[in-house]
Amino acid sequence: MQRPLAGLTRHNLVTELTAGVTLLAIAIPLNIGYAQIAGLPPTAGLYALVVPTLIYALVVSSRQLVVSPDAAAAALVASSIGGLATAGSTDYATLALAQAIICGVMFVLMSVFKLGFLANFLSKPILVGFVGGLALDILVSQIAKMLGVKIDSGGEFVDKVFGLVADLETINAWSVAISAVSVAVLLLGKRFLRAVPWALVVLILSTVLVVLTGLDQEGVDVLGEIPAGPPTLTWPVIDWRMWMALIPSAIALTLVTTAEGLLVSRSYGEKHRYPFHANRDLLAFGLGNIAAGAQGSFSMGSSTSRTAAMDQAGSRTQLPSLVLAAGTLLLLLFGTTLLADIPSPAIGAVVGVAILPLLGVREFRVLWRQDRFEFAIGAVCFLVTLFVGAIPGIVVAFVLALINLAKRAANPAIDVLAADDDAKQSLLEDAAAGATTAPGVVVVRMAAPLFFANGTVFSAAVKRAVTGADEPVKHVVIDMEAVTDIDVTGAEAFASLEEWLDEQGVSLAFSRVRVATKARLDELGLLSGQTVFSTNREAVAALAAAGSTPQD
Repeated sequence: MQRPLAGLTRHNLVTELTAGVTLLAIAIPLNIGYAQIAGLPPTAGLYALVVPTLIYALVVSSRQLVVSPDAAAAALVASSIGGLATAGSTDYATLALAQAIICGVMFVLMSVFKLGFLANFLSKPILVGFVGGLALDILVSQIAKMLGVKIDSGGEFVDKVFGLVADLETINAWSVAISAVSVAVLLLGKRFLRAVPWALVVLILSTVLVVLTGLDQEGVDVLGEIPAGPPTLTWPVIDWRMWMALIPSAIALTLVTTAEGLLVSRSYGEKHRYPFHANRDLLAFGLGNIAAGAQGSFSMGSSTSRTAAMDQAGSRTQLPSLVLAAGTLLLLLFGTTLLADIPSPAIGAVVGVAILPLLGVREFRVLWRQDRFEFAIGAVCFLVTLFVGAIPGIVVAFVLALINLAKRAANPAIDVLAADDDAKQSLLEDAAAGATTAPGVVVVRMAAPLFFANGTVFSAAVKRAVTGADEPVKHVVIDMEAVTDIDVTGAEAFASLEEWLDEQGVSLAFSRVRVATKARLDELGLLSGQTVFSTNREAVAALAAAGSTPQD
């Protein structure tokens, strides 16, 4: 089992600690904003950064994924609980706690039943499209902060864009200036001095500027006062009917986090070549959400933007999350007044620059050159996630994954094999169209399991090989090496093909059959007197109309 804080060494300790301070500076103001989007007090966002973050960081397999409530989760919380209680009320907050606990239980069950494999159905184009859609949605909110324009950051993408355009006349010049300088510092610093934590530098300097010049009086948005006090252990006490009413929205939140969290986690694991264990990550999400519901917070998932910021800061472990938990606790106890003057435009610049690489522009260009169908899959996933929402984006992602899988499985490589006089050759080369493997013998190889999507395709290919041969065919041998499984529909197609061959006066035999596949053939009644050869050359030698061919 992977040890906690995997990847941490004395060589990267300073880098990880510095990244943790940067994460602290970014996460605290963002979580306050997300709590406000969810209709909860600012402390609900801060509490998520203490115990839930600590538990998650010590359990998760990903070395970089940052856990936290995010804009999508906050918006889902607000829309789902808003119809059950009044935002800002005690009942509303209690329902948010219960919702987080239900999400946590669902994550744990998914981990126990090892459903993390579902993330494997999401290919790179789907990964690029889904994450890119989320990133662009987040970027619009950050641009609004940078311009000093007020929009509903928890709304839909189109609503946010229209809100931003409609209120352009309210742009604050000082906010634009802070943002422009912040972006310039971040981009130039990343290019020339990558070791410096430029995000932290930007937040500190911009806060000092606001304090010294009083720019908050000139319309620059700042965080404002935050109540002090540590998180306390609690438990939501509500009627069972309310628990049941929260299940649909909890399922939605769980799906959003599963898709985004596992996709982003796998993406960074592949990028930096460290192991990724989906079921352990699901367990970490589950324990983190249960902890959030038990100490005054709300449903939490992965943070794409903060993970990107940590990646840019050079972090490759979960130590920054522990620094975040410890720092947030200290701030809750002693230093909430230090947060009041952090300018929102600077926060928007930091998150905006970090999110840019996740838009997937370069990846889409590569997909366009390599495979237009894969590009279309990524583009559809991107557009649905962006314009319809994260949940429909998840559904479409899984549907597209199944379509892509079915498309490829329905068109497997089916070849007639060639033979020559060299006994050292393995009889695996494809024969020319119309050719037979040997006089009167056709050896057909199928490079895929035989199931409902390709059964008729396989049957049609064998029939074409028989009827299109340049000389009469008396024997058909099916090379079963790559056929690892057969389902009922595939077996029916196989039986129909056997009847057709019998009508044509052509015998059927098998070669290179795996032990498990042979048992499956017996179970489905497909082995009724047919000969099974150990190699293709053995089959050719036994069945060829004239002479014999050396065996492999």
